[in-house]
Amino acid sequence: QVQLVESGGGLVQPGGSLRLSCAASGSIFSINAMGWYRQAPGKQRELVATITRGGVTNSADSVKGRFTISRDDANVTVYLQMNSLKPEDTAVYYCNAKLFDKRQRYLEIWGQGTLVTVSS
Repeated sequence: QVQLVESGGGLVQPGGSLRLSCAASGSIFSINAMGWYRQAPGKQRELVATITRGGVTNSADSVKGRFTISRDDANVTVYLQMNSLKPEDTAVYYCNAKLFDKRQRYLEIWGQGTLVTVSS
């Protein structure tokens, strides 16, 4: 069993900052990539940023220069530093991991989601 636990969401004013964290735990053999997606009300889930085991990052154009994805040395926790937040960043943010478990099964796991609200 593998799970992702997210933290760090909340209410912030426009221009403010938040840091999201996501920790993977359980029967993990290796994690190929972790990332963040978001879903705003009435919209489809979209990619925010991803980071591979090798440290290669990718992010949506809408967050480039404002959001930074990083991970810990053990490669089981991923962070999303969000600066210069805008009201349009308001969404539920979901952590995602693509990994092999100890039974060598390839899995894609989602976190439960954390709400980020940007409002004055």
